[in-house]
Amino acid sequence: MRLRLRHFRPRTGPVEHRIVQPWHPPRHTALTDPAGYGFLVGDHTGLSALAGLFAFAAYSRRTVVHVPLRGGVPLDEEAYLETAGGRVDLVLVHHSLGLRVSEWPGLRRRLTGGVPLSVRTDEARTARDADAWLQRCGPADSRDRLRPVGHARTLFLVGSRGTFSFAATALARAAGLGPRQKGVTKGHMALVEGLTPLRESGDRRRGPELDIAFKAYPPYAHFHRPGRPRRRGGAPAPSPAATGPRAAGP
Repeated sequence: MRLRLRHFRPRTGPVEHRIVQPWHPPRHTALTDPAGYGFLVGDHTGLSALAGLFAFAAYSRRTVVHVPLRGGVPLDEEAYLETAGGRVDLVLVHHSLGLRVSEWPGLRRRLTGGVPLSVRTDEARTARDADAWLQRCGPADSRDRLRPVGHARTLFLVGSRGTFSFAATALARAAGLGPRQKGVTKGHMALVEGLTPLRESGDRRRGPELDIAFKAYPPYAHFHRPGRPRRRGGAPAPSPAATGPRAAGP
């Protein structure tokens, strides 16, 4: 996947920080504070973009990934999202970087302008590292897991190559499976994946949960499930075989 990013290098004293943002933050995507109930909901484009950003974060130990999610297009479930804890932004940062969340408000104020940056993610490599993490860390193993920290209307997910890779594959699955779920063509949300097993405690009864849901964006008449033809005027679009060969040009 090709990612278009903004690259920033703000400083706090003698320390220079490397921070990236998506050039266009996901519009039809929202995240709620896990202190209430962690809920990440997005359409195919938004969940796919987040999968790419997690994959990028997996291999960028010295870079902080900031995903602004508070200012997106309002969703039909806005009242529910506010009840669940309100919208928050997302920050992905490696354990080894040692970023202090108390520094974030000051750093965020310096994120203006930015330098264009284009990168590509390697889905096959991400899948291999996700599988390796899954084989290495059993359900009862609390090492090398995501540590969620909330501060300044931001959810920080502190992790490693393995955990970010596994989260990237979970988001990619959600983007692929979501459009096939029942009710989504009518605008209903569909719970399809979760990042809860990735957090530090292997016991789901302890600590915050973080679920992933798919939701198509309106108008829903423009949405169709994968594998089904688009309809125009109540009739399915003809296939190339039905229309015959295209006439040669002059």
